Amino acid sequence: MANNLDLRKGNIGKLLWEFSIPAIIGMSVNAFYNIASRIFVGQGVNSLAIAAVTVAMPIMILLYAVAMLIGIGATALISIRLGEQKKDEADKIAGSATFMLILLPLIASIIYFLFSEPTLRLFGATSREVLPYARDYIHIIMMGAVPLAIGFGLNNFIRAEGNPRFAMFTQIIGGVVNVILHYVFIFILGWGIKGAALAVISGQTVSAIWVLSYFIRGRSQIKIKLKYMKPQMSIAVKIMAIGFAPFAMQIANSVQQTILNKIIMFYGGDLALAAVGIVMSVGMILIMPIVGISQGAQPIIGYNYGAQRYERVKEALKKGIMASTVLAIISFVGTQFFATPVVALFSKEDAALTQLSAHALVTFFACLPIVGFHILGSNYFQAVGKPIQSTILSLSRQVLIFIPLLLILPNFWGIDGVWRTAPIADVLAVLLTATLLFYEMRNIHHKSVLAMESN
Repeated sequence: MANNLDLRKGNIGKLLWEFSIPAIIGMSVNAFYNIASRIFVGQGVNSLAIAAVTVAMPIMILLYAVAMLIGIGATALISIRLGEQKKDEADKIAGSATFMLILLPLIASIIYFLFSEPTLRLFGATSREVLPYARDYIHIIMMGAVPLAIGFGLNNFIRAEGNPRFAMFTQIIGGVVNVILHYVFIFILGWGIKGAALAVISGQTVSAIWVLSYFIRGRSQIKIKLKYMKPQMSIAVKIMAIGFAPFAMQIANSVQQTILNKIIMFYGGDLALAAVGIVMSVGMILIMPIVGISQGAQPIIGYNYGAQRYERVKEALKKGIMASTVLAIISFVGTQFFATPVVALFSKEDAALTQLSAHALVTFFACLPIVGFHILGSNYFQAVGKPIQSTILSLSRQVLIFIPLLLILPNFWGIDGVWRTAPIADVLAVLLTATLLFYEMRNIHHKSVLAMESN
């Protein structure tokens, strides 16, 4: 892997940081520009606009779900094929996945525009005050569905072949463009919520162009060839089987966010809807570094699993869990001591919104230190091509645990029941993750013994 990192023999700890630091920076920049956009919306428009962006969240999550279905599924396969020294098969996977990253988001956009009004109401835009803002914002966002999928999906391919720094710059460049244009469009040109949406799709388009330039200029080891950019059912099925876990998790996130929006509206109205939007925005900054660690570990785990170097697989998982837990503890401390000044950035001197958001933030992330274990565990099964276990773990928190608790707890605790749902779900999800990983590590140990005996 000329000019790239040696996944087979390099020091695991060093490799993990080589891959994770760019991913952490990239994911944190991505989270930062999402926060910055909501700050600009809150300061430059009003709290109803923040509520509208909150309504848009489950729809945007669906777009990312499509990108993850293809991007992450193909990335896991590419990593394994490269570990098996089957480069031509990796190229076929990349070509087929690129075709799907164009087609599926395009279909999703068409469906949205055919049923936009009922879709907006379904996802929480039930208030007459919020609906016009949500319509203006999401209509523009859906026009950028294809660039979003291309930028996100192909960027994973770059990371899979051992070039995490270029992948990091993809996210940084898109994020910087996004933030700058938010300020220009909202505060200088006065385009309001429409300007915010235009800034988002502009950043996504720049990211997509940047990623495509990597492959067009021949810098990549993986080649996206036109002859492979066509429907290939056998490859598509494998991609979607592995990518189904993160896809299902994002679908679950969307369903969860939709139910959350409706319950929040019932118990707290537009103010609470704006508050949950703030909490979710800050949550991105808290979670994205952990996701960055998991993304950094994925190609290391996948490549060495394909190469049957199981001790390196276990070491990468262990060190990934340790690193993510440290980051989670740091984020947890921040939420406990600085919740009020952080949420005040969004609220435009609205004391009631600041107070409600700060309380929600502290409660919602009360068990943040253990979240890294769950994320790394779920990502491990994606990396080694085991979609069933990965899907179970991905859905456990969002569907099997969180949503039922969300429907039950507010009946006893009111709005506080909504905030308390998250930490309880975190504890239960971690217990399930620990159980599946325990049996998986026993299986890996047996494979490792057999591999050594065969040598």
